[in-house]
Amino acid sequence: MLDAGHVVPLVLTQPDRPAGRGLRPSASAVKQLALVRDLEVFQPSTLKDDLSLDRVAAARPDVLVVAAYGMLLPPRALAIAPGGALNIHASLLPRWRGAAPIQRALLAGDRETGISIMQMDAGLDTGPVLSRHALTIGEDDDAQSLHDKLAGLGARAIVLALEDIAAGRAQPVPQTDAGASYARKIGKVDAEIDWSWPCTRIERQIRGLRPAPGARTRLLAEPIKVWRARCVAGNGVPGTVLEAGAGGVKIACGKDALMVTELQRAGATRMDAGNFLRGFPIPVGARFGPAR
Repeated sequence: MLDAGHVVPLVLTQPDRPAGRGLRPSASAVKQLALVRDLEVFQPSTLKDDLSLDRVAAARPDVLVVAAYGMLLPPRALAIAPGGALNIHASLLPRWRGAAPIQRALLAGDRETGISIMQMDAGLDTGPVLSRHALTIGEDDDAQSLHDKLAGLGARAIVLALEDIAAGRAQPVPQTDAGASYARKIGKVDAEIDWSWPCTRIERQIRGLRPAPGARTRLLAEPIKVWRARCVAGNGVPGTVLEAGAGGVKIACGKDALMVTELQRAGATRMDAGNFLRGFPIPVGARFGPAR
């Protein structure tokens, strides 16, 4: 937006959070950029109080632009700007309303996702949509790569939307509930590998939860995260190790098998299969089980 010539009178971002080994307060990327560009930054812990909303209103914005803010905007906040509040949402609404649209699209095996520029209302991602911009999900995409692609697409999409608003071309289209789905926040149960699933579903789970929180399983009472794998031919009792070598650990699934090529023990670093096996040998016939 700055590079497109828009004036940004106020930047809102969440309070600095502890990060790194020293857990020192760390500024968000949004704050870092705002300071470099000499923009005013406001970091309220909530937008529910009048003082915070008065500060936003004092900036006299024409429109609010929201991207992954992670904080509820109350009705008064949505009404501050004449142009309302626009959300850069990482799905093709009404598909995947909610907190984790990128991960849910990958977990579900969607072939397409995208960016929706939505006019926010009191509902959960239910407002009218100004524009949708589709993006094909690649076979090797994980949550990080898809996030990065959508971030670039979202940046272009919001600039186009602001141009349409300024030119009077914007035509928000109300959403319907047909085809709507809810992208609930990723929890522990989503990270647990069920080896009775087909390998294709487990492989999607691994990509959808990379780089965080990671897909989890357990072997010989040892919790293990699986970071990279591919589907291969094979059969056996689900969870059973069929092969183990430098090329990977082959594990039987409900259908076919999974060749795991990158793993991690609790408290250790991520390793390729060869290095992992040197420190933690896995015998053929061993059985992976539930993470809990």
